[in-house]
Amino acid sequence: MPRAIRSLTATGIAGIVLAGSAVAPAAAATPQPPAYDRTSAAEARRVDRVPTPKLDWYACYDYAECATVRLPLDYDNPKGATTEVALLRVKARDQQHKVGSLFLNPGGPGGSGTSIALAAPYFLGDDLLDRFDIVGVDPRGVEASSNIKCFRSVKDQTRAYAGLNVAFPWTKAEEKAYVAASKAVGKACSTTGKPLTGAASTAEVARDMDVLRRAVGDKKLSYLGFSYGTALGQYYANMFPDRFRALVVDGVLNPNAWVGQGKARDQLQETRLRSADGAYKALHEILVRCDKAGPEQCALAATGDPVAAYETVAKRLRKKPAVIDDPDFGSFTVTYADFVGATLGALYDPYGWTSVVDLTSQLLALTDPAAGKAAAASARQALAARAAQARQQRGYDFPYDNGLETFLTVDCTDAYHPKSADAWPALSAKEDQRAPYFGRAWAWGTAPCARNTWTVRDEDAWTGPFNRVTAAPVLVVGNYWDPATNYQGAVGSAKLLPNSRLLSSDSWGHTAYGTSACVTGRIDTYLLTGKLPAKGTVCVGDAQPFQDEPAADRADASKSALAKAGEPGRGEPKRLPPVATPRPAVGTLTVR
Repeated sequence: MPRAIRSLTATGIAGIVLAGSAVAPAAAATPQPPAYDRTSAAEARRVDRVPTPKLDWYACYDYAECATVRLPLDYDNPKGATTEVALLRVKARDQQHKVGSLFLNPGGPGGSGTSIALAAPYFLGDDLLDRFDIVGVDPRGVEASSNIKCFRSVKDQTRAYAGLNVAFPWTKAEEKAYVAASKAVGKACSTTGKPLTGAASTAEVARDMDVLRRAVGDKKLSYLGFSYGTALGQYYANMFPDRFRALVVDGVLNPNAWVGQGKARDQLQETRLRSADGAYKALHEILVRCDKAGPEQCALAATGDPVAAYETVAKRLRKKPAVIDDPDFGSFTVTYADFVGATLGALYDPYGWTSVVDLTSQLLALTDPAAGKAAAASARQALAARAAQARQQRGYDFPYDNGLETFLTVDCTDAYHPKSADAWPALSAKEDQRAPYFGRAWAWGTAPCARNTWTVRDEDAWTGPFNRVTAAPVLVVGNYWDPATNYQGAVGSAKLLPNSRLLSSDSWGHTAYGTSACVTGRIDTYLLTGKLPAKGTVCVGDAQPFQDEPAADRADASKSALAKAGEPGRGEPKRLPPVATPRPAVGTLTVR
């Protein structure tokens, strides 16, 4: 039946006048279908026959509680093999007036839900912390849950990853090595990684979340998801359209673009998502505003044209990498891909324009033969310090790090990708033509997903539809200058979901929560009361390029550091939420 008919309110029939008789009593109205979609019989059968798990919570990390449960590896066989899933909660401050539990997901795929839940007191609004138990789940395969492991040893993994050790490949030799490594990883995850790599799609995590919703005692789900966590939220909304009370997605992936529908199934995922377009738009706007701000507020403006200055650095590094020799920090090489990758990492931060300008200015001086000795020396020292910090943050040896494998397991299993990894060099070059600098950076991350090497499949993965009429509204939050989840992803998702509201934010960095009282307050109000922002609401981020000094950082410390610091009290200053990068190899500088 057409959705327009389903949504009509039944008027009924007041009564029937019978010939030759008095007015008969009012007859019962003809039963009408509900104004919203229901969970399908197939999905209800999968999750509802799983007994509600008993969560044996125990105190952990100073101010939280932890638990683990075993859930079906395959929901079509609920009494068969299981996988262990880890949860962490921070209990509501006001238990007497508690609304319920608020589930969080930081993105990735492969981000830790337990970590973002532990960080919640640092970034969530105090009213949410008062009224909700904050719950984070490590999706199956991730961190404290049973881990995906595509290689038998760290040695095997390290050897296979060798060609991936760049922000993205630029030279022909790097492309060849990256393709070979992508094939090795795809094949390993399709063999050694089984069975978990074939049972960890977003749909399986959504099913887990519905079972765990029951386990924490909630009749309906409350959810806040960031970045890739918006895909998980939209999967849940469409698979279980009548089982949530409030659902927010911030930094939005359009699910049809994520999966690939129709002819788009043979495209690169980046061709569909256009993350690079968002990154280029943000970079270009920063450079334009730098020029308008002038040298007093933006040193790069002294070059005459910051847009041209950035391209000058890019051209020089494409031609020849910069070698840094510093007596204090050692020797480093900075390539064109390092420059672009570091820029992309900076754009994730609402105050990232400072790093973009500083990095460009430093490399402009370092790569200019005509630069004065003092300027070159200053640039060399600053870049060496950056590179040394990046080197310290990297470590691939012990213990086994499955971050890339969890990212790929979800993406390669959820979505359609081109057939052969050999196609990535040409296809990624086309992305650069559309979105300069960042096209390749975003395109190459999915090379291991090529269909003829990544052959493991989840027969119960969800590919849509993503336009269900939900019983409760979905709040879709998009940031104009997001470099990872293009603002158009939020626009498209809001159009897909009939019962949704788009909240836009003229803010910077990746995701919008925490960037202004406007956007944070409206999300908090909706989660607490169900009241949506007015149609057409546009918030403005507190941080605007070359107007404000860097202030808030992200609450992304390790669990041990958060536990040592202890839970912040009500009214303490807030940070930005931690979000996992939607692909690997985004950071400060990749160094060799």
